[in-house]
Amino acid sequence: HLSHTNFTKYSLTKLLIRNQLVEQFKCLEQQSESRIQLLQDLQDFFRRKAEIQLEYSRSLEKLAERFSNKIRSSREHHQFKKDQHLLSSVNCWYLVLNQTRRESRDHATLNDIYTNNVIVRLAQISEDVIRLFKKSKDIGIQMHEELVKVTNELYTVMKTYHMYHTESISAESKLKDAEKQEEKQFSKSADLNVHLLRHEDRPQRRSSVRKIEKMKEKRQAKYSENKLKCTKARNDYLLNLAATNAVVAKYYIHDVSDMIDCCDLGYHASLARTFRTYLSAEYNLETSRHEGLDIMENAVDNLDSRSDKHKIMDMHNQVFCPPMRFEYLPHMGDEVCQVSAQQPVQTELLMRYHQLQSRLATLKIENEEVRKTLDATMQTMQDMLTVEDFDVSDAFQHSRSTESIKSVASETYMSKLNVAKRRANQQETEVFYFTKFKEFLNGSNLIIKLQAKHDLLKQTLGEGERAECGTTRPPTLPPKPQKMRKPRPRSIYNHKLFNGNMETFIKVPTHESVNMDSIVFMVNHFLVTLLVSVIHALLSLLP
Repeated sequence: HLSHTNFTKYSLTKLLIRNQLVEQFKCLEQQSESRIQLLQDLQDFFRRKAEIQLEYSRSLEKLAERFSNKIRSSREHHQFKKDQHLLSSVNCWYLVLNQTRRESRDHATLNDIYTNNVIVRLAQISEDVIRLFKKSKDIGIQMHEELVKVTNELYTVMKTYHMYHTESISAESKLKDAEKQEEKQFSKSADLNVHLLRHEDRPQRRSSVRKIEKMKEKRQAKYSENKLKCTKARNDYLLNLAATNAVVAKYYIHDVSDMIDCCDLGYHASLARTFRTYLSAEYNLETSRHEGLDIMENAVDNLDSRSDKHKIMDMHNQVFCPPMRFEYLPHMGDEVCQVSAQQPVQTELLMRYHQLQSRLATLKIENEEVRKTLDATMQTMQDMLTVEDFDVSDAFQHSRSTESIKSVASETYMSKLNVAKRRANQQETEVFYFTKFKEFLNGSNLIIKLQAKHDLLKQTLGEGERAECGTTRPPTLPPKPQKMRKPRPRSIYNHKLFNGNMETFIKVPTHESVNMDSIVFMVNHFLVTLLVSVIHALLSLLP
């Protein structure tokens, strides 16, 4: 019954992790679809606004031309031109017409910027969102498969350990029965007088004793063999338990965040550049609108991938919160809860420890080189995605030329040649980055598993050496562990998971530091709220 309960606990934990993995993909997919819909709405909006700007430009041009023709055909115009004296009212009228023509050119320029710059950028961002989500999903599927694999391996080695432990208990029981039969036989032999037995009964009596002794020897050998198998199986179970917990913790604390970063790669920077292009056009079109546009600029300035990521994860904290650690589940009263480092498995564990140490040193060097390459590639991509190309003030420079309007932005940054070149460079860099990111993830996953086994073996071998030097305990039996107090069931993750810095959350050492962070957060929140209230009070006093 206890074994069945243990298996049920493991199955429920595995099911919880599987459900979380599925919900994570759903959450990220919904976020991607929401972004695509947002970008589509923005494209439709700017496309219609460009049409309105073009219609407005043509209407202004017709309006100015109509009254200019009327003025040119009038007598007053010829008289004014001849005398070169203009009344102030007429001069204002001429300036109004000139301003109308200028506004016509400005709105035509705005139409060109919307059509050939802003909308093109939004379409590119939409393509990037779809492409990056697919690539991130592929990596996420691989990461999920790795989690499922390690949990299945843990389940398998646990069942193996339970099986060998059951056989060991059975062999021990049979050995005890044989010892009881031997004691019983010796008791009978002591009670009977050998001289009273007939001569032909003595060989039969000796044969019975030899059979019992032979049966005891066989059962003793079987018990030793099963005990050794049980010890090895328990060691494998504990090592896999440590590795599984390390991999699961790394995924929920680091890998999920990195995967969301991949989905967000360049999104906020590209969207910020698009909005800044729109802002530049609007600011140069009409200075009087600065007050309203400043509000939007403030919102654009606050575009931050880290903040968005934390919000998403905080909104779905039940999905992204790490699950409870896998705990060691002893089988049917087995009190050994640690890796046994005494003979006959000590030599094997020592060899395994040195192999892990050598392998880890090599992997860490290789993975560090991959990380440096990854950082350099990320910096290159950031340079590509944060270029300050959103200023279109040159497009609003006016001259006396009456030539048709040409888009400055279209001739430079958004020209087909430049677009093709930049897109090719960006996608080539993306492919290289994802290749290195995948390599880095695989390497770090392997390192974290091996490191967990290495650390546990290091601790175990150190305790094993001290035990052999300071005690006379038989080396074939693992040391009886001290009873450990069960930790309180309350999790250290009861506070909000993503209301602050992720690095601070990961490195929380004690409950005191968690409480201190919470106090600092509450004080900051109170001060900000108080400041906002004071500002509102002052504004209400203004006429």
